[in-house]
Amino acid sequence: MTLANKLTIFRIFLIPAFLIAFVFAGAAAAWALLAIVILAYITDALDGWIARKYNQITTFGKFMDPLADKLFVITAFICFVSAGKMAAWAAAIVLFREFIVDGIRMLAASEGKVIPANQWGKWKLFSQIILLISLCVDRIYNYDGGMVSSILIYVMLVLTVVSGWTYLRQNWKMLKFK
Repeated sequence: MTLANKLTIFRIFLIPAFLIAFVFAGAAAAWALLAIVILAYITDALDGWIARKYNQITTFGKFMDPLADKLFVITAFICFVSAGKMAAWAAAIVLFREFIVDGIRMLAASEGKVIPANQWGKWKLFSQIILLISLCVDRIYNYDGGMVSSILIYVMLVLTVVSGWTYLRQNWKMLKFK
């Protein structure tokens, strides 16, 4: 197993750590949340860089890296929805986009093709991580509805919709309506 793939698996193991830290109240738990989100982003950037630089790009990585990102982000969004820090409809839009993109990827895989993440998907993920960092900072300082987080939710949603539309448009041929 490549180092890049090990980092992807590590990111999946950060999900239970995030959940445990989220359950606990207090400054230490909030700081732990922030550290976990930042660590998840660093490992995502690092695994991609390592895979490209050292020619460790694998089919496993092409599928599991975006899946690890989605699992982490969706888990975090559900937690923040449950805490009243994010609207459920915003998380639903993210879920809808992720299911559409994964559906397209599964169809492509059934034909032996792999659709890697594109630039819009990377910007979408970056906006999600920045939003999660902002929500964690709000939690650290007990902000009830931080203005920055509110704006970042809308920025993230725009990038989510645009990236989903881009995947759909670029891979429309995968959807065989027969």
